Amino acid sequence: MILEGHAILGHSAPDTFYRPSGHEVATTKALGHVMAAHGVEHALIVGPNSGYGFYNRCLLDALKHGAGKFKDLAVVRNDVSRDELQTLQAKGVIGVTFNAALFDTQAYVDTAPLLRHLHDLALWAGVQVQHDQLVALRPPEDSGVHVMIDRCGRPDPTAGVAQAGFQALLKLADSGRTVVKLSSLLKSSLRPFPHEDGWGYVQALLEAFTPASLVWGSDWPFLRAPERVDYGPLLDLFASLVPDREARRAILWDTPRRCFGF
Repeated sequence: MILEGHAILGHSAPDTFYRPSGHEVATTKALGHVMAAHGVEHALIVGPNSGYGFYNRCLLDALKHGAGKFKDLAVVRNDVSRDELQTLQAKGVIGVTFNAALFDTQAYVDTAPLLRHLHDLALWAGVQVQHDQLVALRPPEDSGVHVMIDRCGRPDPTAGVAQAGFQALLKLADSGRTVVKLSSLLKSSLRPFPHEDGWGYVQALLEAFTPASLVWGSDWPFLRAPERVDYGPLLDLFASLVPDREARRAILWDTPRRCFGF
């Protein structure tokens, strides 16, 4: 089984505006225990801007000591050089993050050189947006870069599937270069677990993208979660939302293996 995860490992950057604590600080060894407990063989570790800024040492350490179990999406400056990206790529990094949900879309207006580098190196853009931000965040869509949209696109839980940002996401299904991570329904819900008001977004993504362009993510170890989150119940919820066994296998194994090179 391959699961796409979002992990926070080690210590935060010295100048961070948010410092993870308690269960939010988790080691590579702890991630290994979680994966073993749930039969998970590989994970894509997505570097979070919140708490870590451009500090990738913890992610790279996980790659170094992960015995081939991990791939990474790193956090980089918009003006990162091609040589720097190639160095990260050689260590197992398969792409970089674009976190408009944290920094707003204006932070990614001048990213044409970065996108060219990503395209030339066959690296992914991991994009986190919320509500209608995807309407404005056009460069990753138009660049030819392969894109992973995080957390179901974080739609507004009050606006339904017709909202502009979510419709823009559904249209990306035709590009052949976009996958969506089914994760973190609590970001698209006003209800406690199991977040029934977010289920419609998952079903719409299943219909538009099909399991061939979807991956699952835990967001472990649940940085800045507004309520308790547990790995096992998230897997159970995923199974209930995707009852077809072959579809689940595609989302958990076939698609991430094909896309991320496990």
